[in-house]
Amino acid sequence: MKRKLIAAVGVAGMLMSVAACGGDDGDGGEKTGADGFKGQTLTVWAMDGSTPPGWTKDLTAAFEKQTKAKLKFETQQWNGIQQKITTSLSEDNPPDVLEVGNTQTPAYAATGGLADLSDLKSEIGADWTEALNASSVFDGKQYAAPWYFANRVVVYNKKVWADAGIKDTPKTRAEFFDALKAIDKKTDAEPLYLPGQNWYFFDGLTIGQGADLVKKDGDKYVSNLADPKVGKAMEIYKEYQAFSKAPKDKDEATPQQAEVFAKGNVGAFIGMGWEAGTAIAANKKIEKDIGYFTIPGETADKPEGVFLGGSNFAVAAGSKKQELAKEFLKLALSDKFEGALAKENGVIPNKESLQTNLSANPAAVAAAPAAAGGGTTPLIPEWAAVENDPNPIKSYMTAVLKGKSPAEAAKQVEAEINKRLAQSS
Repeated sequence: MKRKLIAAVGVAGMLMSVAACGGDDGDGGEKTGADGFKGQTLTVWAMDGSTPPGWTKDLTAAFEKQTKAKLKFETQQWNGIQQKITTSLSEDNPPDVLEVGNTQTPAYAATGGLADLSDLKSEIGADWTEALNASSVFDGKQYAAPWYFANRVVVYNKKVWADAGIKDTPKTRAEFFDALKAIDKKTDAEPLYLPGQNWYFFDGLTIGQGADLVKKDGDKYVSNLADPKVGKAMEIYKEYQAFSKAPKDKDEATPQQAEVFAKGNVGAFIGMGWEAGTAIAANKKIEKDIGYFTIPGETADKPEGVFLGGSNFAVAAGSKKQELAKEFLKLALSDKFEGALAKENGVIPNKESLQTNLSANPAAVAAAPAAAGGGTTPLIPEWAAVENDPNPIKSYMTAVLKGKSPAEAAKQVEAEINKRLAQSS
């Protein structure tokens, strides 16, 4: 599935928190009894590509049979969605349920635009994977529910690896480096295509080191880029990047790394599973040579840290159909439908026990083991401005790759990061 997994975004302006109200007849509010929620319509905003046809059809039928209400999905585009959600949550008649990017969730929750779903978590969320649920929690309360996720894997060229005499995929970082050295020594291929500013791979490395990119200073957040753990993550990135001819001052979209890989003279790249489709579109012949494996960590029992991109389901605080919305979430997030979504869309489900649904999707199978140890960018509304272009962390990465020490590079950009963190969200 090819879709953009958005990183942290700001929510402009304060939202007006509208208390949920009940007791209205007809389509305007809750009414239960023998007829359930008959006569009501629940509106769900879902992003383009998130709701595959089979899943949507079956869920709609089950919901309408169970509740006697109607279910209306409205497909949204990622472009401009932040402002659209911001506006809708401040109005008297917002959509009842919304798909929100996982790193967007804290910003919306901070403004009062989302309903507290702590009771739902207690009822159905006991075995949600902790790392996947983290973005749904703000100030200790559950403001959303984890829906689906994806993370980066190693996409590799089986032919190049075979030419280098490599028989097995690596299970540790050291084994991965050894494989890249073999490709460099025994073939004409570029061992790894890794530009200097693949920022989300770097974020995964910081997660793997147990590092935080921000820290609290009194009542505000400031940069933690000078932390030696962050520096260690950057040194690991530098080791990887030494196997690449990619520019040190560009990211993975400039040019598209999958299109570089498609030419057949690159051993591997680190990216989303769907990027293999981009490579195949550029060169159909490469399809038979593509393989995937989990990004290995320092030891074989623990994969590398990864950035978890994905989506949560949230209920608008201003919706007059709070109970009906929760009935929808109970169904949509049930093992039956969560598992079906994972199978149909090849995405990581919200609990580890459902990962068996990924067996037919090799990219998802490679991604899944790292999910439990994954994480996100800092889950604070203030983070949004940090990633705006030009991203100062990308500048930090390039500076290290061009010879600065991590400490020196951090010092160059921390004032800018602190300035952005001080902006109102």
